[in-house]
Amino acid sequence: MVVLVTGGNGQLGQALHFIAGNYPEIAFHFIGSADLDITRKSQTENIFQSINPDFCVNAAAYTAVDKAETESEIANAINVSGVRNLAEVCKKHKTILIHISTDFVFDGNKTSPYTEEDLTNPQSVYGQTKRDGENEILKIWPDYFILRTSWVYSQFGNNFMKTMLKLAQQRTNLSVVNDQKGTPTHAIDLAEVIVKIIFSGSKNFGIYNFSNEGEASWYDFAREIFELNRIEIDLKPIPTTDFPTPAKRPKYSVLDKYKIKKEFQIPINTWKEALHNHN
Repeated sequence: MVVLVTGGNGQLGQALHFIAGNYPEIAFHFIGSADLDITRKSQTENIFQSINPDFCVNAAAYTAVDKAETESEIANAINVSGVRNLAEVCKKHKTILIHISTDFVFDGNKTSPYTEEDLTNPQSVYGQTKRDGENEILKIWPDYFILRTSWVYSQFGNNFMKTMLKLAQQRTNLSVVNDQKGTPTHAIDLAEVIVKIIFSGSKNFGIYNFSNEGEASWYDFAREIFELNRIEIDLKPIPTTDFPTPAKRPKYSVLDKYKIKKEFQIPINTWKEALHNHN
């Protein structure tokens, strides 16, 4: 089984690399942006011809949510044009595409978990480019799994947990938003699910939600991080209005995981279990 991982040096790419040794049946090829710019189709085609992957896990993305508001052309190039290139090359090589998407495709106005059938209504440039990227896949190549996930963090890359731990070394007090609800998702748990999909042999292609279970605010998440690491800090909850950002965040983005649990028979850790398990 040959699996190409684009964005191999990013957070999810590193998480997949971390667990790859547990799966000797899979020949993983981790390709970073320096060796594969997915916006260049000829380069993408050359990589596919070289390794002939059974699966392509697309972990390459423009994920700087706030910068995307002023860098829409770059975000579009990677999240839309790049994804189109991958879908077209996957179709040519009959490679199953596993593409990572986001809760930002929703507007956050619901008060119950989002299902895969809920209407999308992105409120930011980043969210729009991710939804447009999904649509490119839907138009081009039916053999895909699109995984929508949320609030991804880990020991790898840049993420909320690492930011909180860094700030705690520099400050004695911290204010964190308490009126945005979602689910922190550990990148290793996401990586394990991708491997389960690869091994499953499932042809039930489509869009699937995956995050850890439960819900939290950013304040709840920060508090758990500090408690787990025995860090004493004066942590204050604040409303979103006290912490304005260029890109609008979904107020509520908890994802319903019924579909993925049923199809792949997977147990899912709560976000607190995941945080403690991988600490």
